[in-house]
Amino acid sequence: MSDIDVVTQTVLLERQARDRGWWDRMRACYWPDSTVFLSWYRGDGPGFVAASEAMSGRGDASVHRLSPPAVQIVGDRAFVEVPAGIEVRTVVDDVAADLVSFTRIIYRLERRDGRWGITALDCVYERDTLSPAVPGRHIAIAPQDLAAYRAPYAILAWHLARRGYDVASDLLGDDRPDRTAAFYAETLEWLQG
Repeated sequence: MSDIDVVTQTVLLERQARDRGWWDRMRACYWPDSTVFLSWYRGDGPGFVAASEAMSGRGDASVHRLSPPAVQIVGDRAFVEVPAGIEVRTVVDDVAADLVSFTRIIYRLERRDGRWGITALDCVYERDTLSPAVPGRHIAIAPQDLAAYRAPYAILAWHLARRGYDVASDLLGDDRPDRTAAFYAETLEWLQG
């Protein structure tokens, strides 16, 4: 397999393993010194796997619908962007609902001792939606309940806060284009070594 194939499969397997609860497989995708920064977690890759397992054990599951990844490799470094819809089935006032958070998952990978592994995972949040799972049902969220959260991930943050998770307010998002552009520039600079 080419490096592009291996890198692509590494990030896709990481997401598949998380969605399926294959924690050892997910853990194998990360280098021990990796970092993860997303809505409900900030820390290292192995810690993210453990926190994901705990989250799943609480009944808080999500599924990631992935679009084709864009992969760039320079030497022993890779930058991968995967557009994703993070899908969560939840209940709002006794109404089953589907929450979808649209994001771009950004991976940095390094080849060490001949093996590719994830060194960083970040998300750039675009927007989110919430709709009843059964057509004809109604969901109402008071605007003031979302006011504390930024627009690209307001519904996701509201949902996670209801479930007891702390959500960062300084996430990457399309509502802060200068910061997001700086993140991409830094990532591409890192890619060049």
